[in-house]
Amino acid sequence: MSNTYEAPRRLIKSAEDIEKMRVAGRLAAEVLDMIKPHIVPGVTTLELDTICHDYIVNKQDAIPACLGYGAAPGRPAFQHVICTSVNHVVCHGVPSENKVLKKGDILNIDVTVIKDGFHGDTNMMYLVGGETSILANRLCNVAQEAMYRGMAVVKPGATMGDIGHAIQKYVESERFSVVREYCGHGIGTTFHDEPQVLHYGQPNTGMILEEGMTFTIEPMVNAGVWQTKLLGDKWTVVTKDHKLSAQYEHTLLVTKTGVEVLTARPEEDLSRFNV
Repeated sequence: MSNTYEAPRRLIKSAEDIEKMRVAGRLAAEVLDMIKPHIVPGVTTLELDTICHDYIVNKQDAIPACLGYGAAPGRPAFQHVICTSVNHVVCHGVPSENKVLKKGDILNIDVTVIKDGFHGDTNMMYLVGGETSILANRLCNVAQEAMYRGMAVVKPGATMGDIGHAIQKYVESERFSVVREYCGHGIGTTFHDEPQVLHYGQPNTGMILEEGMTFTIEPMVNAGVWQTKLLGDKWTVVTKDHKLSAQYEHTLLVTKTGVEVLTARPEEDLSRFNV
């Protein structure tokens, strides 16, 4: 029995859809660049959220996808435009006036922008004060490279398992761990769509990639164990052992020959990828 399967036709984007995805992706990437000079010791994560809200709504004339998102039984809707995950927070950190950043902290900002009905989703790590510990710096570098390793196998005919395997193999070779409970996802007019993009797995398994698919790769890499814990606010996810965690994310398009990074930032060297 085959361990692979084809994508539903609805997941293949049209040329018009892809153009709109490029715009949304570019706007999301711009937010991460815009906020960079504001990330200094003494700033609160709520202040960063307010700056991003004003930029997305007033400068980009776009919609912050996270604001009001995700209400479920026992869980309130998210009330902010960015997720701010500091140090041992894995993902979905809630901005707060009480969370004051300190020199040496590592911070992930995750932002999703909606423009003309399409989503652009991206995140990255920041070193507060411009420097951090050797361990934290290496963890951030490995998380980014893990994302790139996953992106490097994206092309028509590859599988989701190929992506997860490339990420897991690299991260574990660096003596870190990959979070299992949270993953990447399909994206377009829907924020979180099929397929689930696991950051661990076996080659030649899962959905087969096809030209026109769009999804995120966003590995969460922990300095200790991969297990996590959900806090009482029902959003903030932390490492179970309270060791550091880092994450990077891009929204991607499968092209005829490889991958296009829809949320590419100006400082990135993406020359290794085939468009």
